[in-house]
Parts: sequence; C-alpha cells; structure tokens
Amino acid sequence: MAPNFSKYLTKNNAYAAAGVAVALWILSSRQNAKLKKIERRNIKKKIDEEVKYMITEKKGPTTKAHVDRQFFRQLSELLKIVVPGWTSPEAGLLFMVATSLVCRSLCDLWMINHGTKIESAIIAMDKKLFKTRLLQFLLAMPIISVVNNVLKYSIGELKIHLRINMTRRLYDEYLKKFTYYRMTNLDNRIANADQLLTTDIDKFCESTADLYCNVAKPSLDIGIYVYRLTKSLGYGTPGIMLSYLAFSGIFLTYLRRPTGRLTATEQKLEGEFRHINARIITHSEEIAFYQGNSREKTTLLASFNKLVGHLRKFLRFRVLMGIIDNIIAKYFATVVGFWAVSLPFVTGTHGLGQVNHGERSRLYYTYGRMLIKLAEAIGRLVLAGRELSRLAGFTSRVTELRQVVAELNEGKYQRTMVAGSENLKPNGGKLIFRDNIIKFDRVPVITPNGDVLIRELLVEIHSGMNVLVCGPNGAGKSSLFRILGELWPLFGGELTKPPRGKLFYIPQRPYMTLGCLRDQITYPHSGAEAARRGCTDAKLEQHLKRVQLDYLLEREGGLDAVADWLDVLSGGEKQRIAMARLFYHAPQFAILDECTSAVSVDVEGSMYKYCRDVGITLLTVSHRKSLWQHHEYVLHLDGRGNYSFSPIEASTEQFGS
Repeated sequence: MAPNFSKYLTKNNAYAAAGVAVALWILSSRQNAKLKKIERRNIKKKIDEEVKYMITEKKGPTTKAHVDRQFFRQLSELLKIVVPGWTSPEAGLLFMVATSLVCRSLCDLWMINHGTKIESAIIAMDKKLFKTRLLQFLLAMPIISVVNNVLKYSIGELKIHLRINMTRRLYDEYLKKFTYYRMTNLDNRIANADQLLTTDIDKFCESTADLYCNVAKPSLDIGIYVYRLTKSLGYGTPGIMLSYLAFSGIFLTYLRRPTGRLTATEQKLEGEFRHINARIITHSEEIAFYQGNSREKTTLLASFNKLVGHLRKFLRFRVLMGIIDNIIAKYFATVVGFWAVSLPFVTGTHGLGQVNHGERSRLYYTYGRMLIKLAEAIGRLVLAGRELSRLAGFTSRVTELRQVVAELNEGKYQRTMVAGSENLKPNGGKLIFRDNIIKFDRVPVITPNGDVLIRELLVEIHSGMNVLVCGPNGAGKSSLFRILGELWPLFGGELTKPPRGKLFYIPQRPYMTLGCLRDQITYPHSGAEAARRGCTDAKLEQHLKRVQLDYLLEREGGLDAVADWLDVLSGGEKQRIAMARLFYHAPQFAILDECTSAVSVDVEGSMYKYCRDVGITLLTVSHRKSLWQHHEYVLHLDGRGNYSFSPIEASTEQFGS
C-alpha cells in the first residue's frame, strides 16, 4: 500500500506559509523602522538648517579659556574682588578652612596610628589594652565629626561670601549710569547678561572655593606624609611618588586643555536657551495673536538641539578624560605606591632587615597606610587640575563681562555698523548741562549702528516753550529723545540740557515697579525717600485725584497696597499713574512719548493743563490734534532727513488744522 503524503504536505505548507509571514513581518518592521529613522533624520536636519537662520553664530575671535598665564592673571584680578584683603572676613574664612584641613589631616594621621595600635592589641590577645584603645577611639569620634562638619560649614560660608562680593561689584558696574541699557541695546558682544550675572558668577565662586579645598588638603597631606615617610624610610620612596605627581600633573593638564573652552561654550549656549525662553514669556501676547507657537517651538528646539549636541560632545570628552584620570591618578598611582614602599622592605635598608617578622609587618602596615594616603593625596591633587580647567571657563566668562561693562561705562561699545559709517565717531559731541534750556547745536541724529536720520539739528527750546514733535514713523522722533536722554551716543555738535533729574521721560507703555501703590507714584524714589523730600501721603493722593485715579485707594486698599501692578492696572490707568509720577517729580522738562494714547481726551486735557500751571515744559510726541492747543511750537521731522521748527500757528497753516 502506497504511503499517504498529503497530510505531511499540508503541514509543510502551513509551516512554509508561517515562515513567509514571519519573514514578511520582519521585513515590514525593518522597513517601517528604517522609514521612521529617515523621518527623524529629516526632521533633525530641518531643525538644524533652521538653526542657521534663527540663531546666528557671531563671527570673531573665540573666547580663550585655557590654563595658562592669561588665565592666572584673570583669576588674580577676580580674586582681588572676592577677597578684598588679608583683614577681610573672606580671608578669615580661608584661614578657617585651612585650619580645619590641618585638623582633619591630623585626625587622619591619628586614626592610622591608633587603628594600628588597636589591631596590634588584637593580635597580641591583650583584652585590657584592646578595650582601652577602642574606648579612646570611640571618644575621639565626636571630635573628628565636629572637625569634618566645621570644614563643611567654613567651605559653604566661603562660597556665599565670594558670591556676595562678586555679585555686588558687578551689579555696581552693571547698574551704573545707563550701562544695563547699552549692553542690551547698543553693544552686541553679550546677549545673555542675566546668565552671566547669576549662574556663571555662582559657578565661578563655587569652583574657586572647591579648587582651594581640593588643592590645600592634598598639598597638606603630601607635606605631612612625605615628612613622616622621609623620616622613617629616607627620601627614595617619597621622591618616587612626588616625581610621579609632577609627571602625571603636567601630562593630564595638557590633555584637559579643551575643558575650559568647552565649559565657556556650554554656559554661552545655556544662556542663549534661557534668553529664548525669556523672549517667549516677554512677548507671549504678540506671539499668541500671530498664533506663532509652532514657529517659536521650532526656534526653541533649534537652540535646545545646539545645547544638547554640545553637552553630548562635552560628556564624551569628560568620560574619556575620566578613564585616563582614573588610570593615571588612581590605579597607576597605587601601583607606583606599592612599588615605592616595597623598596626598603625588599632591600632591607633603614634597619628593616634587623627586625623580626611581626615588627616588620607592623611597620609595613603603618607605612603602607601612610603611603596609600600619600597616593590618594597625589591623585586628588592631580584631579584638581580638572577643576582648574573648568574654572578657566568660568573665569573667562566673568572676565569678559567685566571688560564689556568697563568699556560701556566709558561710553565705548561694539556693534555691526551700516555701510559707509566707518568715519563716524561715537561720543564725538559735547554735552553741556544748564538749567531751563534744551539746545541742539548742529547735533546729528544718528542711530548707534551709524544710520543717519538728520545730519544737523539746530533747535533751541527754553522753559515755557511747549513743543509738539511730529512726523512719520522712522523719522527720528524716538531717536531724538534717546540722544537727549543720553541713552544713545552723541556723534557731534553740542547738546545743552538740564542736569539729570530735571528732565523726565514717560513712554507709551509706562514701567510699573515691584512694590506698593505709593512706589508707583514716587518711582524711582522709594516711599521713605519721598517722605524725606517732604512729600506726604496727602500730596500723593492729590496727584492721584488730578489724574482721576483716586478710586484706586479704595479699590486696592490704600497707598500701602502691594500688587502686580502690570496686571492689576489697565493700559489707561498705567498711563495716568505715569502722569501722577510726573506731577510728583515736577521736573523742568518732560518728554511725553504717546503717553496718553489710552486716556480719554477730557482727562488728557486736564493733565496737560496742570503741567502748564506748575511750569513743566512739555516735549510731546503725539498724533492727536486735541493736543495742539496745549503747545506753542511744533518740531516736524519729514522722514527724509529734513525738519522744521516753528510756532504752532504757522505749522497749523502749513500742515492743516
């Protein structure tokens, strides 16, 4: 009878079909994975391409951050700021840290000797001696614990003092005159001053304090153990270890040279990422109106990808250096230590050949522990070079900030200039302070990047001559007032103006400070300063009543009420608060830049009338015809480099009523 193969064929077909299905599924999965990988690569490529357009790299010399002569010079200058002198509290903290380190090293040495004595008592089976030495060891533990924690406290307090001194010094320079404005609006060398003034200063001070401890403690340990070992074993064993320290330190310092540059770049990219986030918060309303969230997300991710890419590059470098550090500064140093300590025992020098086996074991155990501690101290000192390279990055960043701030305080700035403006010299004009007059004598109106709006302006305004400034957008109205307010450099001519404090500026969107309602009226004076100047709360309430905001006293809870005034007040209320602020200061001249655009005409008229009554001369930028009646002269800028200055009646006939 012939065998029946049909059932076997059916089973084989099923297996084959299953195999084909599995193969197709694997191929399909691989294809999908490949497509997803390509899609992710394309998205990343698209974002990386947008980086070039959204976050441009500034061309110019890169910041040098190496452990070299320049670094030590910069570090010395910064240390003079954070440690003002040998009698300062910071010097006392440095001494306290050093004293704590000495006490800690002595404690370590005592524990080595006493630990050996305890083990000797155990080996000698002397129960009474063991209990005595163990009790001594236990009684010493609280003292050693106090020493360790005093060291921690002194290091922490040192970091705080260093940061206080550096922060106060830099803020004194940064908030002097108009430096903070010039750094953001004129100079283009530093785009993230907030990152430098907060995070970078903190990390610099922390790194400085850590480096001091990481160098002082190993150096002290090396001195102590070298002295003890030299006294017992001669110069050969410690000499080998110190020679290894010199060789490994020089070699690893050379390999770590990129660390400073990579650290400085990391902080720069962190600052850019933080700056973009701050921009979204600041301009959230405009972005929301444009529905630009997708665009801002792309910009944000572009900056984040740059940061992450650099962090990964830095991480790979640190891991590679960590492997080399461990091999050279830890493991190989231990091998060298064993070899060095073995020499006197193997050769039998220094009397070690005449002692018995037990005494030789005790001496080897004691010297071996000292040598291990010496090897550890050498390893820590070599690894301190890693902190030194990192400190170089923070030092270069803080030094760059100090240099830029110092130049801005002197009126020097750097930015990209328009073509043909190479011969222009910022601060080439003369500034004269005189009461009751504003005079532009052949003063050019030029933007900081060299764009000439008016070649020569010749206008003289005395107290009582209320002037309306008008003209198309881009004609130079705001530029004129920025030059008058000393925010922009004077490129030529002579500018005569009242002393600072007698010229007041109110923008279209007034600034509301943090504090109570009283502070909003007296800004930039505090409430206490206003009281010293003889301004009572009753006068401040009268100013609120003049701008028809007396209802805020009841609504918000009086002049001492504290709130987020930027959110609590409407646009019109903020503009009227700014006018009350003007009434409080009562300057000789006031620049009103569209500052009543959200105020009704009747309230606006009463405020302008009060200014005229108290003798505040107004320079107003506005397109409202209702304001012409409150001014005697008009300064018209045509936007093509020309201007006219004439009485208001003649201007009305020329430009129409």
